[in-house]
Amino acid sequence: MLLLMTASSAVAQEGSPGITSPTVFKAFDPNAPACSKPAGLRPELAFAKDNEREFIQGIDHGLAQAAKDRGLEYQVALAANDSTKMITDVEAMRAAQMGAVVVSPVDPAALAPSLQKAMWSGTYVSTVVAPPATSLLNAPQYLTGKELGDAAVAYIQSKLNGRADVVLLTQDSLQFLTPRFAAIRDALDKLPDVRIIADISPTPVSKEGGLATMRTVLLAHPNVDVVLGADGVVLGALQALREAGKDRPEQFLGGIDGEPEAIAEIKKGGSPYKATVSLNSPVFGYAMGQHAADWLEGKRVPQAMDILPHMITADNLADYQQDLADPGAVYADRARRDAYLRMYGSICYDTRDQYVNFPWSSEAGAP
Repeated sequence: MLLLMTASSAVAQEGSPGITSPTVFKAFDPNAPACSKPAGLRPELAFAKDNEREFIQGIDHGLAQAAKDRGLEYQVALAANDSTKMITDVEAMRAAQMGAVVVSPVDPAALAPSLQKAMWSGTYVSTVVAPPATSLLNAPQYLTGKELGDAAVAYIQSKLNGRADVVLLTQDSLQFLTPRFAAIRDALDKLPDVRIIADISPTPVSKEGGLATMRTVLLAHPNVDVVLGADGVVLGALQALREAGKDRPEQFLGGIDGEPEAIAEIKKGGSPYKATVSLNSPVFGYAMGQHAADWLEGKRVPQAMDILPHMITADNLADYQQDLADPGAVYADRARRDAYLRMYGSICYDTRDQYVNFPWSSEAGAP
């Protein structure tokens, strides 16, 4: 059963710790009564971003479009993976009475006090994965892995006669990502003639790490049918297969993240790279921008939002790329938006003391 912690109807008191106990939020109700408009804040939206990776650039694109559509000024502060600079940037935004701030934290624990001060002052704060936040964004990690695992199983059954030697390149050192790989293993366990010949976390978790790891795997297992993991490491594995002359068109290489190089492999056809699970960052960036504008108008916004995994193959690539380019059109179309996003809870300026201050996931407590 879904439960919602009842939000206080009183104006938030400065210093509120927010919701610190794990809480399951019910579905967001966009028609709930409005609240007070924040006072004394500038109608501006800022993005404090950790770096310039493709995923973050997609959020930037969506936020910028939403700000333009809703008449908000928009600015970006790049921390370049420097936690101290990000704290300085966020403190400057608070001092400038910024109305809304979106953050992809470098060091969540170090940044938390600055974000809390901003929320106590009435600023809308949305974060990617890490609390605290007025509205926290996360991906259902088990479901993300299940998408890739199920796609691999379907391919093995239809194209490889139910038999395959599989290399699983994990990120199990990152605890919040371990459900992805548990889901992949659960999917593969359904096929008795599938062998996981390597189950390993490359070091580093990057294209270079995937390349080095796959070179080692090929010494013991020269014939590989399936490789699964994050796009970066799987792309490295593909390079190793090609260097060794062990790549075959009938192989299934699949990743997570929707990296441009993975998309390019899928697009050109004939590549072993068959699929990637993407989290459409322009679409949820646009949603966060819309919620920022709603907050400043005294409307309720979700306390939490799922980024739903989207499987990309050659069959749906064109439609997906269209959605990336125009996230506003996706957000305006309820059916298309619901394929990417799911919203939970309810918060507004009057109940801002009920911000999320625990590592929220919609999958918490799921069987």
